[in-house]
Amino acid sequence: MTNHRLKIMHITMRFSGGIFTFLQDMTNGCKDEFDQTIVYAAHPNLPTDVRRLFDKSVHLIRLSTYDEDHSILADKACRGELRDLLEQEKPDVIHLHGYHAGRLGRKAFENSTLPILYTPHGYRYLAEDHNRLTRSLFRHTEQSLANNNCTIVACSKGEFAETLSFTKNATYINNGIDVKLIDSLTANFKEKEHPFTVFTTGLINPQKNPDLFNEIANAMPDTKFIWIGDGESKYKLTAPNIEITGWLEHDKAIQKMCEGDVFLLTSLWEGLPISLLEAMYLKKMCIVSNVIGSRDVINNGENGFICDSAASFVNTIHHYPDDSTKQIIENGHQDIVDNYTLDQMIQEYKNLYKEKVN
Repeated sequence: MTNHRLKIMHITMRFSGGIFTFLQDMTNGCKDEFDQTIVYAAHPNLPTDVRRLFDKSVHLIRLSTYDEDHSILADKACRGELRDLLEQEKPDVIHLHGYHAGRLGRKAFENSTLPILYTPHGYRYLAEDHNRLTRSLFRHTEQSLANNNCTIVACSKGEFAETLSFTKNATYINNGIDVKLIDSLTANFKEKEHPFTVFTTGLINPQKNPDLFNEIANAMPDTKFIWIGDGESKYKLTAPNIEITGWLEHDKAIQKMCEGDVFLLTSLWEGLPISLLEAMYLKKMCIVSNVIGSRDVINNGENGFICDSAASFVNTIHHYPDDSTKQIIENGHQDIVDNYTLDQMIQEYKNLYKEKVN
């Protein structure tokens, strides 16, 4: 049994969106038990005052060599920097987050004897916006690296089942949300009269499928749509009834979500979306695309709805509210309380980290 505070080194090349929220919640929730470092690459949607958003005990290190062009030389330089940081930080556990951290980190540390964990947060090879060859290459990378000295920690049952198709060295821990924080942020919220509003939240990027969101909005020109977030694909949101808020800090985003009626998640692929868990807890009607992660949480017609096309989304929105709506919303809220809280997630990760070290 270890008798010192474990040091966890998290590494991500996508320090934004759901991974950003995950690491914020995880490190703040473990600050009293572990020493923690986050190694990250710059991202266009990274807040300029990122230091303020994490507890002062969390050590933040920005990579200088990561290049999104992923040339052979750039990748080699990045792997070298990661190995240097390993020597400098001397962690007890390495936890990689997202495809590129998993790809570069598992190669950089292939000779390490330290426990290494990798959470995909949504497998890239499931992304329908890529052609078949690209998706095949992504899957080949995952398969070839799965034999390294690394345990894959899926963030949903669906991602875990997908992982088992190419390695048995895997487990899963459901993502969770800080319901106590949400309660505190919404304690004084008073609902005002507002037009019926359909909303989503997150990065505006290919994964979240803004094309489909825009198609749905165009089909409902008299309905207000809001995208809470920002991103490189916002130019695709051309429907005149869509409002784009830009990047909001978490507390402001939660308050904005309270003003909406129906939450849409049109993603092409997911791990287990934090935004969906938050919307369910906030008692919003949730309608999602039929992808891993989203369909792991939503039981169609019981705690939300799963749709396969723009027409299906539009039809489902048109039927809100009806006699079954109130119970469906309550079911969704209770599912979060029972299965997807931050306290549950953090305790499982604490146990896993200690188990791997011991």
